[in-house]
Amino acid sequence: MLTFLPVIFLGLLFLSVFSSLLLLYSKVSLSFIQFHVGVTLLAPIVALVALVTNNEIIIFGPWRFDSLSWLLALFVLTIGFIVQRYSVRYLLGNHSYRKYFALLTITTSADACVWLSNDLRLLLACWGLTLLGLTLLLRLNKGWVVARKAAKQSGRLFALGWLFLLGALIWLTQSTGHWQLSTVLTESSLAQLDSWEKTCINLLLILAVIIPAAQWPFQRWLLNSVVAPTPISAVMHAGLVNAGGIILTRFSPIFSGDIAQIILLLFASVSVMIGTGIMLVHVDYKRQLVGSTIAQMGFMLIQCALGAYLAAIIHAILHGLFKSTLFLQSGSVLHHSVEKASKKNKSTSNIWSITGGILGLLVVISLWMSSNLEGYQLISALILGWSVSIAWTQLVVLGNGRIGRIAGIVLFLGASIIYHFVHDAFYHMLQEIIPKEGQTPGLAAALILIILLGGSVIVIWLARHRSSSIYVRLYLWLVRLGEPQNNLVESHPKYLTNQFVRGGHLR
Repeated sequence: MLTFLPVIFLGLLFLSVFSSLLLLYSKVSLSFIQFHVGVTLLAPIVALVALVTNNEIIIFGPWRFDSLSWLLALFVLTIGFIVQRYSVRYLLGNHSYRKYFALLTITTSADACVWLSNDLRLLLACWGLTLLGLTLLLRLNKGWVVARKAAKQSGRLFALGWLFLLGALIWLTQSTGHWQLSTVLTESSLAQLDSWEKTCINLLLILAVIIPAAQWPFQRWLLNSVVAPTPISAVMHAGLVNAGGIILTRFSPIFSGDIAQIILLLFASVSVMIGTGIMLVHVDYKRQLVGSTIAQMGFMLIQCALGAYLAAIIHAILHGLFKSTLFLQSGSVLHHSVEKASKKNKSTSNIWSITGGILGLLVVISLWMSSNLEGYQLISALILGWSVSIAWTQLVVLGNGRIGRIAGIVLFLGASIIYHFVHDAFYHMLQEIIPKEGQTPGLAAALILIILLGGSVIVIWLARHRSSSIYVRLYLWLVRLGEPQNNLVESHPKYLTNQFVRGGHLR
């Protein structure tokens, strides 16, 4: 029965796309959308069944079904279903209501097919369709000049990134003589490539992935995408911008051990610092989330540069689930003012802060000592320890009174237990598909360690010298960097007037 799961899955995926196209026919009732959303849930259910019950690698025509492809298809299509279900009422009244559901279904379906493709030509076609669908979703409110300009800018960068990927795959296939991913990446095929050819192909791959991942210096398109409706932002940040780490994981046999890893490390490290800075200095909630995504995608690509592909996949999926949740609830977020604490409360908070720092340090030491003392293991331990310290600060140190801190500790312990089980589940599920450890150049590990330590020292110094000219200039630079361009700002969106005249509304 399991051998029929790919056929059933592809049939249901085609059914959901066909259902979405019916929505474009004006005579089809809007009540059909409820039925369509239910249809989009069928394919991810089959993917879940296949993921749980089938660990075999199945090559079915131009498709490849394994644990990783089932997991990614399940992730993308589930996010798509949740967002579509959320949008049934959220976008009701939008003049592009029908078009939205059709585009979103086609885009998420094409994205799922990218990770199921074994033929590189099919992969290119599906990835191009995904980027095109995302561009059309960004300009969904085509009556708004700002949205059209943002979509045009994004579309140009997406086309450039797709061309880089096209160049890399054509070079790879012409050198190896194969178009099948499972054949191209074998040792015998890669042995036909000279070292300089591998480096050039990897550089093209890097350019192809850092553009959709909104990494420096291509982060502007994601910052401008905040004009898109919130559900589109949720899908984009959850299932599309993290494609870079997934592509590099699929092509890890050619990427690992190459000098291009160091170049990716530099791009990603700069992006982490820029994204974190934008997140900290901006008050606009969606721009804070965008800055966070830029930084998180940088961390994911750093993991790829260090050969930790399994960690990158886990990071991409967990970040996608977390970020989509934040976007969907962004309309109800309120920032509450906090009164100045007394000296007693400040001393108590300092004690809890020190406790969090010690806890993070213990996590670093325990993970490092329990590992094989590989370079990327040390970096992963440092990042996880830093994350533990930040989580402790947010949940416990900033808790309101004794009850708040107790609740924070409970949440912290619960999240730690859940993370442990999720990590183990992913590890056992993907360990046969994803390389456990890539070949990491020693220079790459040394560079990231220097960047982490140097960045920490700089942040601590700036925090203690907030009145310095360096701090002020850096702060204003980050504010300007995260602000929209002048041609992407309207004092009064004229399209809203036309919307209300027609009796519609846009959220």
